[in-house]
Amino acid sequence: MTATRPYALVLFGATGFTGGLCARYLARKLPAGTPWALAGRNRARLEQVAARLPGDNPPALIEADSDDPASLSALAAQTRALASTVGPYMQYGEPLVRACVEQGTHYCDLTGEPEFVNTLLSRYHEAAQAAGCALVNCCGFDSIPHDAVVLFAIRELTLEHGGKLDGPVTAEGAVAFSARFSGGTWRSALEAFARPGANQRSQRDAQALLKQWYPRKVGSLAPKPHKDDELGGWLAPMPTIDPMVVMRSARAMDDYGPEFRYGHYLVTGGLGKLIGGAAGVGGLVLAAQIGPLRRQLMKLNPAGQGPDPATRARSWFQVRVRARCGDSEVLCRVSGGDPGYDETAKMLSETLMGLALDDGYPKHTGVVTPVMALGDRLIDRLEAAGMLFERNA
Repeated sequence: MTATRPYALVLFGATGFTGGLCARYLARKLPAGTPWALAGRNRARLEQVAARLPGDNPPALIEADSDDPASLSALAAQTRALASTVGPYMQYGEPLVRACVEQGTHYCDLTGEPEFVNTLLSRYHEAAQAAGCALVNCCGFDSIPHDAVVLFAIRELTLEHGGKLDGPVTAEGAVAFSARFSGGTWRSALEAFARPGANQRSQRDAQALLKQWYPRKVGSLAPKPHKDDELGGWLAPMPTIDPMVVMRSARAMDDYGPEFRYGHYLVTGGLGKLIGGAAGVGGLVLAAQIGPLRRQLMKLNPAGQGPDPATRARSWFQVRVRARCGDSEVLCRVSGGDPGYDETAKMLSETLMGLALDDGYPKHTGVVTPVMALGDRLIDRLEAAGMLFERNA
């Protein structure tokens, strides 16, 4: 990738709520003099965002539209790395990904949509590898805390086990949080729930390809509700994209041992809440498949809006992971503040800066996970930004 491109990095979608948080984070954290830009379809709104940014390194402004492939190609050609906050990604994301592959530009996003990621794996993985670029999905709360803390646990388990994981490895992750999630995340989830058949087909096709590309033996632990005080109490299997991301990292990287299995759970706060939550999720999935009900549900949390700073300041998350190999065992945790907005903006921005600015990265190209792209450097960046990674916590 040429170093003569005018911008080190570009943020596409800066006029949305989460995009605005990312823009402010980048304005505060970018090294002095780093050339960067904000992109979107409405220049007047971009100017409003830029006018509110801190610091003395103002971004350039670039007009580009998801419905205008030529504008996306021109955008991708001007930067080393590009982040997109424009979702739902199944609806708006693929043209920008295609432009990045054509221009050999690193890409990252906030999607939590399994169908979108699976579609990219099937259509763009090999082309992106040939172009030398990384397409890094799931760079917010879906799924960086889970992906990164499992790698952290693997590092600690390796030390505990004498320096090499020479047998089967198992890991169990449990997430707890208090937060309101974004309207964009809500809309993306409803859109995904509305397409169960397409999700299943895309998953089947992607898994067949992953087994060809990365033949390591990787699988899921049998998910079932249970109580585990070490991981937080009553746990429910969590059918999100997070375990898929963790297992893709394990499949691609030797660090996870010759065989790896993972289980992913939500800490529910009690048996009654576990039962009620399971019923609620089931009802939501069914409702999302009925058009009029889905449209009403979307109105409950509109995209582009978010809570005030005081509400975000009260929000928190933690993910505990227990990893085992033979007789060796470690318990690790990552924790941070508001997962739906502030920490999500931090995680996407740090990923974008890692892709654009860190020598020797990304470590893997193609359609990759955050850990595949940045490895331990991702943990270093997140720790420096205030997220806490701990052992025996």
